[in-house]
Amino acid sequence: MIRVYLFDRKAGVGQWGGPDLLPALPANSPDHVVWVDALNPSAEEDDFLFNRWFPVHTLTHEDICRPARMPEQSPHLPKVEEFPDYLFVITNPVLSGKIDAPGALEAGQLSAVLTRQVLLTVHYSDLEGIEEVMGQLHRHGELAQRGPDYLFHLVLDATVDAYVPLLETIENKLDDIEQTLFHSRACIVLDQLLGWKRKIVSLRKTVLHEREVLHRMVRGEFKLIESREVAYYRDVSDHLFRFAEMLETSREMISDLLQNHLAHASHRLNEVMKVLTAVSTIILPMSLISGIYGMNFQQMPELHWSLGYPMALFLMIGAGTITYWFYRSRGWL
Repeated sequence: MIRVYLFDRKAGVGQWGGPDLLPALPANSPDHVVWVDALNPSAEEDDFLFNRWFPVHTLTHEDICRPARMPEQSPHLPKVEEFPDYLFVITNPVLSGKIDAPGALEAGQLSAVLTRQVLLTVHYSDLEGIEEVMGQLHRHGELAQRGPDYLFHLVLDATVDAYVPLLETIENKLDDIEQTLFHSRACIVLDQLLGWKRKIVSLRKTVLHEREVLHRMVRGEFKLIESREVAYYRDVSDHLFRFAEMLETSREMISDLLQNHLAHASHRLNEVMKVLTAVSTIILPMSLISGIYGMNFQQMPELHWSLGYPMALFLMIGAGTITYWFYRSRGWL
């Protein structure tokens, strides 16, 4: 599906439509700002966009189509590349609704091509950030007057802000695990901790790569990012820096919880082994006495003694009782 927002800079008005708005409009028209958003484009839509209306480098096209060509693999890592007539950016927004799924967080791929007049975004999953920016343009279409670089900042800001509820959920989940750390089954707690560790590592990897992309964009390295817009990109970069610190704190908390869990499990194991050892030691003299009187010798006086059986029981019970009270007096039980 292709959605197009066409803003006329001279008239100061914009209109929404589909790909039918594009054939009559050159991709480098200076009087217009165009945002083309392609959600899971078909082969025909892909051919129209990248072969007829806005041809791009073969490598750029391969990176854009990676989720469609190799859906079983992870998306391309965030990056930014400058070509003679456009700027190519890839980010990995986290897909909503995946935070409680097992394993690592699922990230999507948002590919963007920028020129002086055009912002072209391609993604193969629904992104709340895209819908949020489109809602802003429906209410305030004049935002497009500032150009594609400003629109792309809005998209980045919206997708980055989507990390906030994820980070809050992670913090709440870790707090819940901490509260029940010593009251839940060991295997359940360990599975939860390792699962959240994978999520945090996955999210942190994405944030660090995107932060590097934003860091390059705020340095004034790319001519298609106007100097007046650098401050807005710097603000997004600051958000990513803060999120990276929060994720590092969560990662350290996971490590502390794992250490506490393992220490608690080791302590419980020691307690169990102590009890088992004590029971074995208490039974040992009983086994010794029963073993002696169980030997198959004919000349054993106690075997023919009328009180031999009660005496053997008394010795076994007495030896066990003495051993038990000895352990209790030492504080071993």
